[in-house]
Amino acid sequence: MLDQLRAMGVFACVVEKSSFSGAARDLGITTSAVSQQVRSLEQDMEVTLLHRSTRKLSLTEAGQAFFYSCREMLAAAERGKIRINELRDDLVGDLRIATTPELGATHIVPALSHWMAAHRGLTVYLEADYQFIDLIQERIDIAIRMYANPEEASHLTCLPLAQVDQVLVASPSYLNQTAPISRPEDLVNHDLIPINIMKNYQQFSFRHRTTGEEIGLEMNSRVQSNNVFVTKSLCQHGHGIARILYLDVQKELMNGTLVEVLPEWKLPVFHLQAMILNREQQPMKINRCLDALKQYFGHLPNGRIYKQAS
Repeated sequence: MLDQLRAMGVFACVVEKSSFSGAARDLGITTSAVSQQVRSLEQDMEVTLLHRSTRKLSLTEAGQAFFYSCREMLAAAERGKIRINELRDDLVGDLRIATTPELGATHIVPALSHWMAAHRGLTVYLEADYQFIDLIQERIDIAIRMYANPEEASHLTCLPLAQVDQVLVASPSYLNQTAPISRPEDLVNHDLIPINIMKNYQQFSFRHRTTGEEIGLEMNSRVQSNNVFVTKSLCQHGHGIARILYLDVQKELMNGTLVEVLPEWKLPVFHLQAMILNREQQPMKINRCLDALKQYFGHLPNGRIYKQAS
């Protein structure tokens, strides 16, 4: 099929230049190669396309009809090439972003809101789910996820956006009515409200920020959820202590509805990453979207200041 399409382009050029030699010069191939391409078309379709004479070429009736079809094909190919260049170089077309519901609502939308408004040629799809998404199968351009231990994939490029602390939080009323907490070991006397989509969600590994002392323990849980928003609500209503990423509770910590527990003891950090498919050249819309995300996560307002991942 590709050979035939190529031959159609050669034939159209012969007609436009009114000679085999003119077409050969224009296409950068030999005159005999041009003649062979046209002869091949005629043999495949079992028609004569050109009347040949020593002085000039003229189209047969079949050749005239076929030339119009070739010209339409070449015009369509040119339109396709222009569209591909637009999609590669301009901020147009579809952009599909996958993330979790919490990240999407709390950070991805704020990070990209002005950027999306400024580029009306883009149609943006935000896929918010907890399930792993195959970027190829689901036609995802950018996947944004939190990882405790990031893993590399051969067909993906992983771009670090930020390192994010985990924090223990509770409501002021809960802390006022329960046993005091001065060291990690005291947590065994308290209820954990885990986000159960986290791996090993009941196990904790603490490291003191000043002395470097390390303590590991396991907490009990009576109420749990798979959703950060629900976990925060349970925590605010005094049902226990929650381990949540700082990004997800910075507002509550700032307004005092939640209080950090054991702030001098550090939990392992999480890594916020953007994943894209390996390509020699990324479409401009993906690069510009990544720039907007990096700018946002590199300058988070209020609360703790995080070192942007390099």
